[in-house]
Amino acid sequence: MKKKTLKQKSVNMLTNNTSGASTKYIFECDGCSKKFSTKDILAKHISYSHKTQKNQKNTTAVRTPVEQTPVPQLTEIFNCDICEFKTSQKRCILAHLNAHVAEQVYCCNNCDYKSIRKDNLQTHMKIHTGEKPFSCNICEYKCITKNDLQRHMKIHTGEKPYSCNICEYKCIQKRYLQKHMIIHTGEKPFSCNICEYKYFTKSVLQRHMKIHTGEKPFSCNICEYKCIEKSKLQMHMKIHTGEKPFSCNICEYKCITKSDLQTHMKIHTGEKPFSCNICEYKCIQKSDLQRHMKIHTGEKPFSCNICEYKCIEKRYLQKHMIIHTGEKPFSCNICEYKCITKSDLQRHMKIHTGEKPFSCNICEYKCIEKRYLQKHMIIHTGEKPFSCNICEYKCIRKSDLQRHMKIHTGEKPFSCNICEYKCIEKRYLQKHMIIHTGEKPFSCNICEYKCITKSSLQTHMKTHT
Repeated sequence: MKKKTLKQKSVNMLTNNTSGASTKYIFECDGCSKKFSTKDILAKHISYSHKTQKNQKNTTAVRTPVEQTPVPQLTEIFNCDICEFKTSQKRCILAHLNAHVAEQVYCCNNCDYKSIRKDNLQTHMKIHTGEKPFSCNICEYKCITKNDLQRHMKIHTGEKPYSCNICEYKCIQKRYLQKHMIIHTGEKPFSCNICEYKYFTKSVLQRHMKIHTGEKPFSCNICEYKCIEKSKLQMHMKIHTGEKPFSCNICEYKCITKSDLQTHMKIHTGEKPFSCNICEYKCIQKSDLQRHMKIHTGEKPFSCNICEYKCIEKRYLQKHMIIHTGEKPFSCNICEYKCITKSDLQRHMKIHTGEKPFSCNICEYKCIEKRYLQKHMIIHTGEKPFSCNICEYKCIRKSDLQRHMKIHTGEKPFSCNICEYKCIEKRYLQKHMIIHTGEKPFSCNICEYKCITKSSLQTHMKTHT
């Protein structure tokens, strides 16, 4: 009887909220003689309040003498009198109103979940037991509720009943469309109370808040990796398993996530959707453009606490810090070579394998890296993009120009610790130091001649030829 009273309150709240001033209650319940404005609400009342009479045939809707009065239509939007909740479905407003007036008597003994309905609690308990009674007959998907399975099946059928009236976006569920529409309005209703971050959905804001709290509830059981989201942990685990489910149909590239593959495909299509509004720079990813813009602004937010080094990205700072520690974590398994980064080791290994994947289409030049090929191509074009603003000197590489500028400034940063010799480049100092050590690393294979520099040996060899 308590449930019956609560349900009557909910229905009364609904009818008072949506019917308007002239609503006529023309559908009567045989069980309790209550009257309702529509047959649908009466059916809901019977199913909730008279469960013991569910199978009885005498619980029917009877029209009262006010039948001749035209039935007013309920409005499309149902508003809650207590909070700001709105919905277009009658069953949703009924359930919501019960949350205000009803005592949530069904409680989960594992977490804080409460419900006014026993069947809702039974469904919730499957989360704890791991039970997934509904399974897809096409793929391995399993779920807790029949509704979840019905939504999943639309993936296989390709059905997308909800479409945007502004763009071509289509989706499976109405809630996805509602989220999408915010993109067109620009509305970001959820905002962080610590920083200026705003977003479309509450769930994304909740994830963002963990940045401020430092909470990382998901951790790897193999390494020390911790993260905010379960999905990120699942992706991380593929690093340990070596699984790369997404592969390119043009080259041999494989990756862990679909988004990485989509980004990679732009290399083949040549698409560069992000462009700089100051220079002609274009790129594939938005993050690359954001980094590039720091070149124009001069922003270098990451700085070394030992020296004056500053950089644009955190990863560059992490690499720089190894210089101070002297750590070289990557080593060659063939020779004694050690280096700071994995990419340096990969380039080094090509020396042993003899692999030179980049080749010139004009001459026979081949090289290990693409950047070397780009520099080489300038030889054929005769282009010298770097020029001195004091004299007429021009060169192919920026590093050559930087060295040349020291001639005008008189800067000689490298000095001998034995004599007063100073020079512009480190390699010149290394050659000079041989004078003090007496070392002569270059020797003639015909006679006993030895010298300090390779150029001296080449000059000597002409005496034999």
